[in-house]
Amino acid sequence: MRLMVLLPLLAAPLFAQDVHVKVDPHGDGSTASTTDYVTIQQALDHAPEAPHGRIYISIVPGVYHERINVTQNRPRVTLLGLGKTPDEVVITASQNAKEAGGTFFTETAEINGENFEADNVTFANEAGPTGQAVAAAVRSDRAVFKHCRFLGDQDTLFADYGRQYYVDSFVAGGVDFIFGNATAVFDRSTISEIRNGQITAQSRTAETQTTGYVITNSKITHDPLPPPPGRQPAVGFGLGRPWRLFSRVVVMHTELPEDLNAAGWSAWGRDDATPQAFYAEYENSGPGWKPKERVAWSHQLTAKDAAAFEPKRFLAGADGWDAEAEAAKLP
Repeated sequence: MRLMVLLPLLAAPLFAQDVHVKVDPHGDGSTASTTDYVTIQQALDHAPEAPHGRIYISIVPGVYHERINVTQNRPRVTLLGLGKTPDEVVITASQNAKEAGGTFFTETAEINGENFEADNVTFANEAGPTGQAVAAAVRSDRAVFKHCRFLGDQDTLFADYGRQYYVDSFVAGGVDFIFGNATAVFDRSTISEIRNGQITAQSRTAETQTTGYVITNSKITHDPLPPPPGRQPAVGFGLGRPWRLFSRVVVMHTELPEDLNAAGWSAWGRDDATPQAFYAEYENSGPGWKPKERVAWSHQLTAKDAAAFEPKRFLAGADGWDAEAEAAKLP
């Protein structure tokens, strides 16, 4: 009987306990508080631990001029923008590669903790057409971004590692602005090309890797900004080019604009007769949907082939992660 009484007590700490904190730039910034902070990084650094739960950081509307780092020892963090739309909570900086000493030192948000989530938040890099300048670098497995915006020019979103689900979101950039080697799905989102570059530069390094990008149920737009001095105006763009040899991108059930390059994809100067990149489409729409004019080495999928790239299946992994169900739990 004594053992039976002790067992529930021993098991109690294993139950998840969530932590809720708030970021308000108009707060007093007291270091004595464990629930109220004036910057997002302060909340990330000092919020109480949630060993088996999730840390919810609610962010008051405002423009947060800071660079944030969600470290590996901060898993299960959720950023919740309290505005009505994602443009009311903006995290922004303006580092570019020349100033920072390389592309991978420029990110406004560096996200390494597993099971990261963000809802109703904008991640921006305002360096403009000055070279590589990352808004968000995501190396988080089982990451969910819902109602988020990613704004930049070249190299906006470094989707580099882990399974990542972007839903009802917006990504804008000019050159290779979604890049890296994550297993990522962009669902019911808008992808905006603001110049005449390539949208994706996916970097799968071996055919056996399960990584790649899927853009589905979405809309791709061409919204060219005035060109930088000395450059020609934007006149067309492509869906992707292989940053690494076995780059993989699939675009399906997505509306494409008229001025998408009819070839669709670029070999990035490689002279292989048949590049080893896997670039494919399925049941797209819009005036830019010209499957007969695509480069010969790209693929038009069958319904059976396309089923493997549906979000739930493509992101499931060995643990059966259901990204759509996780996203549905967010506001």
